[in-house]
Amino acid sequence: MSKTDFFTLEIIKNGLITANEEMFYAFGRTAKSPVIYEVLDYAVAMSDSNGELIAQAPGVPGFSGVLDFAAKEVLDKWNGELYQGDVVGLNVPYKSGTHLNDVTLALPVFHKDELLALILNKGHWSEVGGMHFGSWTSDSTDIYQEGILLPCIKLYIQGNPNKDVIDVILENSRLPQHTLGDLEAQVASMKVAARRIERLIEKYGIDMVKQAMEKILDDGYKLALFNIKKLPKGVFEAEDYIDDDGLTDNPVYVRVRVDIKDEEIVADFTGSGSAKGSIASPYAATVSGVRETYMAVTDPHVHFNGGYFKPLKVIAPPGSVFHPVKPSPTSTYWESMAYATDLVWKALAPHVPDKLTAGHFLSILATILGGVDNRTGEPFAIVEPQPGGWGAGFDKDGESGLVACGDGETFIASNEVYEKRMPIMVDRYCLNIESGTGHGKFRGGFGVIKDYRVLCDEAYFTVSIGRSKFPPWGAAGGTNGTPNYCVIFKHGEEPKVVRKVAALRLRKGEVVSLRSGGGGGWGDPLERDPERVKMDVKNEYITIDTAKNIYGVVLDPETLEVVWEATQKLRQKMREDRKKPRDNF
Repeated sequence: MSKTDFFTLEIIKNGLITANEEMFYAFGRTAKSPVIYEVLDYAVAMSDSNGELIAQAPGVPGFSGVLDFAAKEVLDKWNGELYQGDVVGLNVPYKSGTHLNDVTLALPVFHKDELLALILNKGHWSEVGGMHFGSWTSDSTDIYQEGILLPCIKLYIQGNPNKDVIDVILENSRLPQHTLGDLEAQVASMKVAARRIERLIEKYGIDMVKQAMEKILDDGYKLALFNIKKLPKGVFEAEDYIDDDGLTDNPVYVRVRVDIKDEEIVADFTGSGSAKGSIASPYAATVSGVRETYMAVTDPHVHFNGGYFKPLKVIAPPGSVFHPVKPSPTSTYWESMAYATDLVWKALAPHVPDKLTAGHFLSILATILGGVDNRTGEPFAIVEPQPGGWGAGFDKDGESGLVACGDGETFIASNEVYEKRMPIMVDRYCLNIESGTGHGKFRGGFGVIKDYRVLCDEAYFTVSIGRSKFPPWGAAGGTNGTPNYCVIFKHGEEPKVVRKVAALRLRKGEVVSLRSGGGGGWGDPLERDPERVKMDVKNEYITIDTAKNIYGVVLDPETLEVVWEATQKLRQKMREDRKKPRDNF
């Protein structure tokens, strides 16, 4: 077959992408834990024999961007010692990971005795031991408190389970059947992808498959350079604060310097502070966070690969909040990884308004609620992210009730499924109109309120919430969004507003109320179309007073129609008031 048979190479390329998609859905259909089959908290990919990403399926962006790091870690350790049927497991965060719950499995694919590819699957295991139920926690001080560490070890040896190692893992899990079920589902799904590669080899030959892999990387690099040339060139900077350092209430200063050149983009986080607690983002996760914005400004629809990521460079000094070193805890790493995404976003948004919105609620609002179900005597666990409000664009209102940028393809779990299978009741699930959102010519989207009531004798609640002190940023004159927070209702006590708690004991009938914030606004609120303001009032998103005091729109209280003459006069007065000098005290 001709080496220039580009049609066949394209068929093989799409065959590799499809193999990943089959693996993705196979894992979701067969996993034991709701965080996998309901939330889809995982990602899959394959690399070539050098660890370069060849193809991926849509999944959690925060995972997708670290899988090439995992492939290279496996190859560095097991070079020449991998065999057909081996499965390597790793979750130590410092080289290629996120936190210990996120376990990456790697399955080598051979043609005869030649290593052709690595199949990669990274999923959130609900329980891997550690100091609290659910493993990840907001109060750890070192990595050893967060669960069992898997330092790139073989879980299967030539197709056979490494029983002793698996027994150690299960013995360290409070939900061993869930852990085993998720492990076996991961391995089974990876074998689906491996079979698809083998069939491509049978049909087209090993040489054509290898050429297709090379072409994928080459085409990805060329496409990246083509898209980078369309971006504004120069140095763009942004700064912000993370709510706290993980253990104290002291905020962490973070900054980025983005240098866009003709054939390279460099994101430099030098000057950012460090973290004492579990919020630090491992370097691979930081790179993954930057890759999200990189994709957004170049081409969010491209099937990305190692070649497409080649022009992007990320600098994060060791010891900083964006590059922790052992034994730093990383349980709630997303608190900082999200800022890696958002800082680059904030720096570039004014210069590519057609591609990036104002700031969104950003935090995962990650939640664990678990204990023992009195009805069955079996343990249960809710492990999930929460949705919130996204920022407005230069020509659109922000989205409401959407997961944060780091979650991407994850779903919001079904309340009915949780209520059926676990001793909880969802008392309320609605848009968070109470907190409001960012205002502007286009307003931000709204967050949500979700109230969980405990129905068993006791349960334990862990939550980590960011963007609570420093709300989402507005753009081009739009106001900031609203903060994320949680309210806890305990018997005989006043409601308590919290940002973080770890393994808080709850009794039957007590409630936790999760409140995600609204996104930032875009543009001057006095330029908002009065008809849009009217519809927001009719939809009960805002009040008549907000319409008047923020947007300068006067509505008839009976019909809610715009009083145009009064609106024009009020807006003119509000603009004039802005120009008046203010007293300085």
